[in-house]
Amino acid sequence: MLAGRNFSQHDDKDAPSVAVVNREFARKIFGSVTSALGGYYKMTDGTRVQVVGIAEDGKYTANLAEAPQPAMFRPILQATASDTWLVVRSSRDRQQLATAITSKLRDLDRGLPCFIQTWNEEMNGALFAPRMATASLGVLGAMGAMLSITGIFGMAAYSVSKRLRELGIRIALGAQRKEVLEAALGRAVRLLAFGSAVGLLFGLLATRVLAFIVYQATPRDPLVLAGVVLAMSLLGLLATWIPAQRALSVNPVILLRAE
Repeated sequence: MLAGRNFSQHDDKDAPSVAVVNREFARKIFGSVTSALGGYYKMTDGTRVQVVGIAEDGKYTANLAEAPQPAMFRPILQATASDTWLVVRSSRDRQQLATAITSKLRDLDRGLPCFIQTWNEEMNGALFAPRMATASLGVLGAMGAMLSITGIFGMAAYSVSKRLRELGIRIALGAQRKEVLEAALGRAVRLLAFGSAVGLLFGLLATRVLAFIVYQATPRDPLVLAGVVLAMSLLGLLATWIPAQRALSVNPVILLRAE
């Protein structure tokens, strides 16, 4: 509750019609929360209802990424329904609790249908699509990482193999390890940086789609962006490790003698 009061046992069929509305309802119908409290609105049947409380916005469908929508709540003694939801929070064993609730309901009315479901079971349906989307994106990401490692490794290995004679001459003339690595893998590293920058740009453009698919994913999340940059850097180091070791282990005497 943000303001006002909740329902009581006095809100029955003989009392004036009242309702608790959410923040979005108050904003759309009354303009603000403060003006909604104590105000009146009419139902489709002409019933005049007074707003006695304002509640926070919630999720009312199976889509957890839904936009805020107006909602109103009526006391059960004034607006009867064919079914009723009872939410119970308890630290007791699930089976014992279900048995106790069922027994109590049967004492009230033996013909009363009763269906008990845990919170996690109820949430499984709403979370099924985001979970499948997250798993699919994870598999695609792993496949992309494997392809990137293969491509970078192949390009770096080819660059080193085509320049072995040059690298041998450089080492024979006293080139340092840093200079050898720059000559052998400089082009591969530049292409890796360029490809990572382009991929990061396209990733930023697709963040809104990701936020819609994956629950609680936010566009331009700094933690996610930092993780992507770190992951691509590690993949690049991993893919160029073997070609770099080969470039540094070149023996100019053996290489030039063979040439």
